[in-house]
Amino acid sequence: MEIFTDFFAEQPLWLQSFIGLVLLALASLTVNYILKSVILRIAAPYLDTTTKTSDRAAAWLATAAPLLVISRGIWFVPNLPEGVYTVVTNVAQALIVISVAMAIVKALGYANEVYERLPKSRNRPIKGFVQVVKIIVLCGAAIVMISVLIDESPFLLLSGLGAITAVLLLVFKDTILSLVASVQLTSNDMLRVGDWITMPSMDADGDVIDISLHTVKVQNFDKTISTIPTHRMVSDAYQNWRGMSESGGRRIKRSISLDQSSIRFLSDEEVVDLKKFRILKPYLAAKREEIADWNKAELTGDEAVPVNARRLTNIGTLRAYIAAYIQWHPRIGDNFMMLVRQLEPGPKGLPIEIYCFTDTTSWSDYEAIQADLFDHMLAIVSEFDLQIFQEPTGRDFANLAAIN
Repeated sequence: MEIFTDFFAEQPLWLQSFIGLVLLALASLTVNYILKSVILRIAAPYLDTTTKTSDRAAAWLATAAPLLVISRGIWFVPNLPEGVYTVVTNVAQALIVISVAMAIVKALGYANEVYERLPKSRNRPIKGFVQVVKIIVLCGAAIVMISVLIDESPFLLLSGLGAITAVLLLVFKDTILSLVASVQLTSNDMLRVGDWITMPSMDADGDVIDISLHTVKVQNFDKTISTIPTHRMVSDAYQNWRGMSESGGRRIKRSISLDQSSIRFLSDEEVVDLKKFRILKPYLAAKREEIADWNKAELTGDEAVPVNARRLTNIGTLRAYIAAYIQWHPRIGDNFMMLVRQLEPGPKGLPIEIYCFTDTTSWSDYEAIQADLFDHMLAIVSEFDLQIFQEPTGRDFANLAAIN
């Protein structure tokens, strides 16, 4: 060691500085190699193997060690100008701040990934809050880094922030709005990953795939992605179909329009003929008994004529048939409201609305059940001597011209 010291002292000053810098570089590279290529490689099997985020956090933290060697070791390099020592130390310390800040950011990202593996994360995502903490960490690191580079206290920079608060509020306006919106969405359980939402103002109709601080990503059913600012989820109206999904049933609300000129009373022979419908037998028996009792009690003498009597109508019987059919249908949910009603008649016929719920929320199954239901309804109408209303077409006018 003394031989090396004597040899080093005999060299020119510039060579002494050069040797010192080389030794410092070798020392920092050695520390970097030991930490990243030896220690981290040994520790790799014990880290989370399902993600690379934890590895990146450890790598950023390990980067601070060789920088610390440089910031401390530069002072042992002889014969350098005083300004070089200060500049190298300040730059190395600033890079240490960046390394530690990035390690914290990656650690926060890893914590969010671990949380998202839990079942409750679908109901209470924390990604937005994690992003807020990341912004705070990075802003704090920027202030400390600048203070280190200019060799001043960070409190001096913080004292000057009051003068530019208005500018900061303007710059971070969207971030502040998004933060408030994220708190509202999470605390009120207004939105979850996996929810099907419809938002016409943003042309969004699909499943929520990501909720972050600034944006909500929706994968539409045509596989396109709609990116919605988070604060718009609070300020604008949208429809969340989660309630439908959780209920286990999906609503059918559709009507068929009947030609009003085909509505009439049923004769006794037609009523007897309708008994061939098995699901109509209870209705016909109860209704005929009710009508017979009323007519017997209310009509006497000259009043006992058909015009004064209560009689079954083809449209009333059709409504009873539809109600009985949807109650019998195996794919219509029993625990939901079922309703068959007349809507207001108009120039396009008399609408008969069917209101019920399927026993599934699957879109394809729902459409198949609904189509099957209305296929049957449209086909059965003629059995009651009723006609589906349809506006005249070219064929109708052609037939009319042929008759004339």
